[in-house]
Amino acid sequence: MKSCLIVDDSRVIRKVARQILESTGFSCEEAENGQLALDLCIKKLPDVVLLDWNMPVMNGLDFMRTMRQLPGGDKTVVVFCTIENDLEHIQQAINSGANEYIMKPFDADIIRGKFSQLGLIEK
Repeated sequence: MKSCLIVDDSRVIRKVARQILESTGFSCEEAENGQLALDLCIKKLPDVVLLDWNMPVMNGLDFMRTMRQLPGGDKTVVVFCTIENDLEHIQQAINSGANEYIMKPFDADIIRGKFSQLGLIEK
């Protein structure tokens, strides 16, 4: 079973994303900020990180850059999921190591479609 770490400071977003991803066969863990997510990744890297940008303690971009430096961190798929939808933010995320980008608000079709594009699930 593939694993996904859902990193978002909104409990509601984490809950909705978890329901969608678990329905597609992922095991999920949650973190409410980048530092807690990094602590989990140090213990065991997930297959995928669904990542918010704006969070307290450590934002998504700083988390991703640090996680990518961990042994095996370059193999984890990172999908940003954020309200930051201007071209500059998208380019910065992709140039910093994100694999894909989803805009909030999202629904099950959007997540499944993006994960399917990445080869993480079958349509």
